[in-house]
Amino acid sequence: MQLVRYMLDGKQSFGALEGDAIRPIKGDVFEDFEISDIRVPLSSVRLLAPTVPSKIVAVGLNYRDHAIEMGEELPEYPKIFLKPSTALIGPHDSIVLPQSSRRVDYEAELALVVKRLAKDVDERQAKDYILGYTCFNDVTARDLQQVDGQWTRAKSFDTFAPIGPVVDTSVDPRSLEISCKVNGELKQNSNTSNLIFGPEQLLSFVSHVMTLLPGDVIATGTPSGVGPLHSGDTVEVIIEQIGVLTNSVV
Repeated sequence: MQLVRYMLDGKQSFGALEGDAIRPIKGDVFEDFEISDIRVPLSSVRLLAPTVPSKIVAVGLNYRDHAIEMGEELPEYPKIFLKPSTALIGPHDSIVLPQSSRRVDYEAELALVVKRLAKDVDERQAKDYILGYTCFNDVTARDLQQVDGQWTRAKSFDTFAPIGPVVDTSVDPRSLEISCKVNGELKQNSNTSNLIFGPEQLLSFVSHVMTLLPGDVIATGTPSGVGPLHSGDTVEVIIEQIGVLTNSVV
């Protein structure tokens, strides 16, 4: 099932995407819900970020090829950091380049959405705490990251967390093609099989640090090929079986 969050006639709703139509959901996607028989044309709605997290937990250097690209040794444990919920935008929203940065990069990532409250979760049970998977772009002010020596400012600007367009609840995340295109040109191309720490490992690890709430996001890291964005660009994060997250840059 592919879950979406959308705006129609000024009202925000969740629904199940089926082809070119959405079937509205009655109830809470994080608990019990029913899928309506009504079919709303996809062309009549505005898709929103498919979740509204209390926090976004991201992971650095979690693809073998990206660690090599950045000249770093493979980590012994996940290197996590936070992006604020205020950075979140949805599909077709614009990434805004801040005046304080001269180099803003794209980073295509697979992200998981937390299904229920998670604290000190055993890795063997972690799958039960994952609602599904979506596309994520960990937009980064690379020059500020290098100047600061830590990542908070570089990762936290408004619009620096594009996500969507769907949360796929049935996809197997272990071997998915993941890529990024800028203005139609392929920039990143890898597979989630190259992840150092998989989604279930990450959820377990993070839950031993902080309590995860329904709707929270864990972004699993980016492969090699990161590079700059410029005003006027269109950037796409493409993940096999999940979909395409498209955003403009202004």
